Amino acid sequence: MRQGYITLSRKGRRYSMSDITLALLGDHEAAQRPIILDLCGGSGSWSKPYKEAGYDVRLITLPDYDVLAYTPPENVYGVLAAPPCTEFSVLNCKAEPRHRKPQEGLKIVNACLRIIKQCNPIWWAMENPVGYLRKYMGPSRMTFQPWEYGDPWTKRTDLWGTFTPPPKVYKHWEDVPNKLPLYTRPGRGKPNFAYLHKSAQKLIPQLAWAHPETDADFRAITPPGFAKAFFEANR
Repeated sequence: MRQGYITLSRKGRRYSMSDITLALLGDHEAAQRPIILDLCGGSGSWSKPYKEAGYDVRLITLPDYDVLAYTPPENVYGVLAAPPCTEFSVLNCKAEPRHRKPQEGLKIVNACLRIIKQCNPIWWAMENPVGYLRKYMGPSRMTFQPWEYGDPWTKRTDLWGTFTPPPKVYKHWEDVPNKLPLYTRPGRGKPNFAYLHKSAQKLIPQLAWAHPETDADFRAITPPGFAKAFFEANR
């Protein structure tokens, strides 16, 4: 061994002691980053502010991960959960003639709750559009509209959990700046995100980063204004 160097691996590659020290420090810093689980997170829109701030964000979503079989790591700091609204949405069974299957939806909800219980995080939050999940989860901790955080559309959403509710920025639609030319149903004063198609993405600059494959993927994106406000309130 040359002074200040060490030989590792069968290939005989040499590393300076400073290289090894920096690598170890990097591993230590990575180990110190708070872990955020984003369950059923899809595009990762809700956890995006945490990732950008350097948190260790784990996106637990299909097809790579299935919450039904997922075992969480230790020392989880926070958990975001967004189980599919298919069986709880007020609109879904109106849009297509089928019977609601709440037990199928509850399998995923209960898997998220199991993971949260196993983690025992500092905080956790579960979201779903206002609908039938209230019947099973009880009253929500808060309900919000995207426009209340600056994104000019509606999609009334419930949140359950133990978290700090982010203060709402706007109380009146008229005060929201930077309105967008989005489709608005006749007789309605505001565009509803649930009625938009992914083709509308080109009209929404704050969603330019996303790559939804379907309309459902697009409609599942957490409004960025709310995501940022939630992050600020639950760092």
